[in-house]
Amino acid sequence: MNKLPLLTLVSALLAFSAAGALAADGNPIAGKRKSEDCGDCHGPTGAGDGDTIPPIAGLPVEQFVKAMHDFESGVRTKSMMMTKQGKKLSDQDVADLAAYYASLKP
Repeated sequence: MNKLPLLTLVSALLAFSAAGALAADGNPIAGKRKSEDCGDCHGPTGAGDGDTIPPIAGLPVEQFVKAMHDFESGVRTKSMMMTKQGKKLSDQDVADLAAYYASLKP
């Protein structure tokens, strides 16, 4: 039996669980303190503007983290502002912001 596919699967699962652990370690209180820049566009409650700026309140942690990493890596390029934010935030900042916005009602 070829062990390479099993090893690849186990490695992928470990990577995903590590990413989930990082996101799960976010502190919503710290995220609220860090959310001022987000609030400039998405509003103080993360509701967006209902037109061009999407809501982030109530966004699942994993979705928030993925979006920010996609902006950081250049996968998402629609917003220069979000690309700048993605590049300047640490993984802990993203995890904290994700925890904060996930805790809000959409």
